[in-house]
Amino acid sequence: MRAVWYERFGPAREVLRLGELPDPQPGPGEVRVRLRASGVNPSDVKTRAGATRRPSAFARVIPHSDGAGVIDAVGSGVSPARIGERVWVHNAQWERPFGTAAEAVALPSELAPTLPDGVGFAEGACLGIPVLTAHMCLFDGAPLAGRWVLVQGGAGVVGHYAVQLASWAGARVIATASSSEKLAHARAAGAEQVIDYAREPVAERVREITEGKGVERVVEVELGANLPLLLQVLAPHAVVASYASMAVREPALPVYPLMARNATLRFVLVYTLSAEQKRRALDDLARWMESGRARFAIAARLALERTVEAHELVEGGQKLGHVVLEID
Repeated sequence: MRAVWYERFGPAREVLRLGELPDPQPGPGEVRVRLRASGVNPSDVKTRAGATRRPSAFARVIPHSDGAGVIDAVGSGVSPARIGERVWVHNAQWERPFGTAAEAVALPSELAPTLPDGVGFAEGACLGIPVLTAHMCLFDGAPLAGRWVLVQGGAGVVGHYAVQLASWAGARVIATASSSEKLAHARAAGAEQVIDYAREPVAERVREITEGKGVERVVEVELGANLPLLLQVLAPHAVVASYASMAVREPALPVYPLMARNATLRFVLVYTLSAEQKRRALDDLARWMESGRARFAIAARLALERTVEAHELVEGGQKLGHVVLEID
């Protein structure tokens, strides 16, 4: 099979290689997916660049966690009826050397759920890290219908799906973004209100929109940088779910102001979902896709041979939507 790999960390143009490798063989409890698309996420390019500052556990890594394709072989313990099934793939490269930047991947059967017939392979490759993260930030057993939800960075890949899923669940969504194009993107995803954080006083606008009540849930992309803002907009018993804090990696926590609101602060890492969290997420996402309300924003579709360019596009950070490799 053709695959892209790296054997050391560094810039994409210096370390990524395209070549031939043996087809993977599914082990017990595994399926082999003949891939048709591979999603490129920020975490993929950061890992390849060495941003985690940890030595690689593997001599060779095929990158990317997300993808979609068709099962063409199964290992022992997996029903042969799965052969021929359209699936989407997630967590393929988490603690494993073999991701989806290849023509095939073998991985545990539960990491390859069914892809609905109405969803294309490129769209299926968007479902992993971004959509599961958005779901984890929003759904923890508490109802969302009628509640105000603030999505910070509502035009980002996670934010885009957080807006959609919250709206689908009946929430009233406020999204922040930094340009007219991004604001329009968030509104098209289902945001009831949008705020340009580069030009408007966000806290004042949130209080105005919510008639002084504040928001009951926050999907937060920059926890450390936005803590002062959050203290001004949280309603009593609000939940803040944070999936990143790059600008301020070790923020000082204002314990007593948060305590005064009985606020809950949750940290979200999609790779380590419990079995119950994953089951609930997969059920919800299947219903969301079947509802016809799922909208996938794909900024670029590139061939496997252009993986270097794909990584550079993601690192540039200016696109609205996913970068997807389409694999013949």
